[in-house]
Amino acid sequence: MLHDFQDRLPDGVHIVPSSGGVFEISLGDEVVFSKKKAGRFPENSEIDEALEQRLDAA
Repeated sequence: MLHDFQDRLPDGVHIVPSSGGVFEISLGDEVVFSKKKAGRFPENSEIDEALEQRLDAA
């Protein structure tokens, strides 16, 4: 994922540890995917597609 988006994410990617099974992907202040909200892990391309949509809209 980092390789695919490195040119479009000048601030890089940050991994923030958490607990309780929380798994969230955010772009800026927007949560792109939340395991807690969805009740599951993301599908293989789900995160890439969500990031692509938001980056294209920016």
